[in-house]
Amino acid sequence: MSKPVVIDLFCGLGGWSKGFLAEGWDAIGFDIERHSYGGKCYPAQLVLQDVLTLDGRQFRGRAQMIVASPPCQRYSYMAMPFSRGKKIAAHYRQHPELIESDLNALFNAAFRVAREAELPLVVENVKGAQPWVGRAKWHYGSYYLWGDVPALMPMTLKVKGWGGTWFYNAETGQGNPNRDRCADEALKRPGRNFHAHENGLGSSPSFNGGEHETRGVKGAEPVGSDVPDGTGKGSWFFDSRKAASAMIAEIPFDLASHIARVFKP
Repeated sequence: MSKPVVIDLFCGLGGWSKGFLAEGWDAIGFDIERHSYGGKCYPAQLVLQDVLTLDGRQFRGRAQMIVASPPCQRYSYMAMPFSRGKKIAAHYRQHPELIESDLNALFNAAFRVAREAELPLVVENVKGAQPWVGRAKWHYGSYYLWGDVPALMPMTLKVKGWGGTWFYNAETGQGNPNRDRCADEALKRPGRNFHAHENGLGSSPSFNGGEHETRGVKGAEPVGSDVPDGTGKGSWFFDSRKAASAMIAEIPFDLASHIARVFKP
């Protein structure tokens, strides 16, 4: 008997997929780039493709569920008491037509793909997304959920960041990437730096063809133009921030495995 398949959009390090794999599912992740941080990598089949270019109809009859974790940098940034974040929020309020077409574009793409696929969907993001996309149905600490969220969910205590350094050395494992997610995500660049890849699933024609990969992670874009020239921060600085950001954003195993158990056919 074949295993059920979950489609993991904006899959990153594969926090969603790890929970589903443990519960007997197969997983196919979609993201725009592939990285490796020490021993951390995406644990299942990875497709390098912009989610905005996906047609959900290709998943009909081939998958049983969709999960998604759209980038949350701008939502978090606007929720923090920074003057620049407040200016960005004010800009969107002054130009409401940009909210759906720009700010919420990736969030909305996940729901579009699920409608086209006619599959259940659970979307994860941060608390700061609520003023822009609507109130979440549930949250697991700082991980907020929208979509087809089950009525019965595991409970957790909300734990604020326990300090430590932002910088994470992927070679030595030094550093503490496990700080408060909502606060730390806000430190990343608020812009959306996604671009389309003309890649798909290689020899699987039902998934639009293209490159089929088995390893990879999504690295969040670090602060780039916000860091003035002459700071002495080299590539190690940005690589460390990307590694730490990806680990901070990883979906907790308990949450992912619970969703997998509830929806397993």
